[in-house]
Amino acid sequence: MKFSLRYFSLSSFLAKAIWFLLLSPLLFYSCKRSMEVKEDITNFTKGVYGNPGTLLEAGYRFDSLGINAVFVRSGSLNPDFYASAKTQNVKVYVEFATLNGQDYLKEHPEAWPINEKGEKAPAADWFLGICPTNVAFKEFRSTELKSILQEYQVDGVFLDYVHLHAQFETAAPILPETCFCDHCTGLFGDHIGTDIPGRKIADRATWILTNTDNEWRAWRNSILNGWVEDLGSIVKEYQPEAKLGVFHCAWFPEDYDQALYRTLGIDLAGLAERADVLSPMLFHKMSDRPTEWVGEYVGWLDKFTEAGKIGSPLIWPIVQAHNHPGVVSPEEFRDVMELGSRSPATGIMMFSDQSLLEDPRKILVMKELFLMKED
Repeated sequence: MKFSLRYFSLSSFLAKAIWFLLLSPLLFYSCKRSMEVKEDITNFTKGVYGNPGTLLEAGYRFDSLGINAVFVRSGSLNPDFYASAKTQNVKVYVEFATLNGQDYLKEHPEAWPINEKGEKAPAADWFLGICPTNVAFKEFRSTELKSILQEYQVDGVFLDYVHLHAQFETAAPILPETCFCDHCTGLFGDHIGTDIPGRKIADRATWILTNTDNEWRAWRNSILNGWVEDLGSIVKEYQPEAKLGVFHCAWFPEDYDQALYRTLGIDLAGLAERADVLSPMLFHKMSDRPTEWVGEYVGWLDKFTEAGKIGSPLIWPIVQAHNHPGVVSPEEFRDVMELGSRSPATGIMMFSDQSLLEDPRKILVMKELFLMKED
């Protein structure tokens, strides 16, 4: 019996030793992974998007409202606003309307996005995109960005409208197929090493969608990734410390028959590799979604991007206070602000300044929540 007890005691010791040796690499890997967590997440970004100068004009101060960052449309950025924001120790991020073609197309109709029928795609309600491979337009946008960075020392640039011609900020998305212009189909033919048959655009579009649909979707997504990469390179060249952010459609991959990837041309994994910050556009009222959707999406995006790890983007959602369509109540606004600012989010912003001025109760909601989050 004594021998038996000693035998089992020895066996137990050997078993534990073996398990320790087996688990050691996993323990080391686990510790290593925990060390990869980004350290610079202590300062929570508390922002407002649009033309925040209207708040100053109405007599408010950013610092008294708990705001420490403004996300200003490039057309609303001016020296007086910039100086006021910096005086109040507020970071200035500039929104850059990447593939919004409305103004440009008035003088350059040759860059109009072409649908699968070979026709100019009609405006999607209020939005009009553009041909993503138009060389002159890309040079135009690049020059615009350089001008901003030469004039202002910004804390970051947030690319907006990084998608093909479509409209998703609505309960009934408008999802046309574009762009099948001669330039796009010619470049795609070169990409796949094939002369695409068909004399008319409609014939070539039919051939592409019938025979090379997967390759076509992947190629278009690579074009958009190229936009982010190229504009991001300009940002880092002129201001290396500035963040590159991307506003993006907050659809799950399976939504609307995988339209995020297939129709909008958004490769979310590709954006995550290229951007410092991802800002999902969680406009619940516009999209006819419950407020809970905001928290669900942020949680999903956390798992998808491994937010907070070295090499992964930060998550700063943008939520809706805007009253069109319908009315976003102060209570709803509080809900989406709270849900959107939960971990892993290290920042949040709201759309837009106008809605705050229309309903001062929303200003009180924002102020209370922002002041609760200490820098």
